[in-house]
Amino acid sequence: MRVLFVGDSMTIGAAGEHTWRYRMWQHLSRTVPDGETWEIAGPRTALHEGSHAYADLRFPVHARGHLAGWGAGWLHMAPLIKETVATYRADTLLVSLGLIDLGFYTDAEQTVANVELFLAQARAANPTVRAVLLPVIPNVRAANDPEFAAECARFNTLLAKAVAELSEPRSPLLLASVPADWSPERDTYDGTHPSAEGEHRMAAAFAEALHQAWDVGGPYRRAPAL
Repeated sequence: MRVLFVGDSMTIGAAGEHTWRYRMWQHLSRTVPDGETWEIAGPRTALHEGSHAYADLRFPVHARGHLAGWGAGWLHMAPLIKETVATYRADTLLVSLGLIDLGFYTDAEQTVANVELFLAQARAANPTVRAVLLPVIPNVRAANDPEFAAECARFNTLLAKAVAELSEPRSPLLLASVPADWSPERDTYDGTHPSAEGEHRMAAAFAEALHQAWDVGGPYRRAPAL
């Protein structure tokens, strides 16, 4: 299994953060049985602005791989995913995107069209690639802008429909569950970007989907930072 994280600022993280990618690495390290080969892959290893100042500097470089960027959306990642999957031989995509698209570039329908393009390009590189997609989670803009909140809800509905329709036996898709009772006050440090609590809750959303649907790893159990 070769895991590729794809996301925006919530996934790449900033200097001094652990990131939910780190929490997932901890989780997989604990729960994937010995003898089952897995790796984290991707063309980037840095945090925002090229920083490598992870909160835990013992987070191994080989596990820091990702395809995430500050201000990135489905719009930006769709043109990159084919080459990335091919080059890094990714077979399992964990994707958290959409907020940037809806906030600055595309409406719900246009954003889902870019989701479909992204998936088609990933499958062009690897016809058996599988993916877990996280819906747009509650955020400060949606809390203060009813129209934006409605657009996020519309996108999440369309995303669920697309995942159901586009999933294939040889290339399955999963929709992760939005973390229950996600609270921008508790789970983020600025209304959008995950706090340590939020990192755990995002990682758990992906971990539970992987475990329940594909028997990858085990139930998510929080571990302290190393």
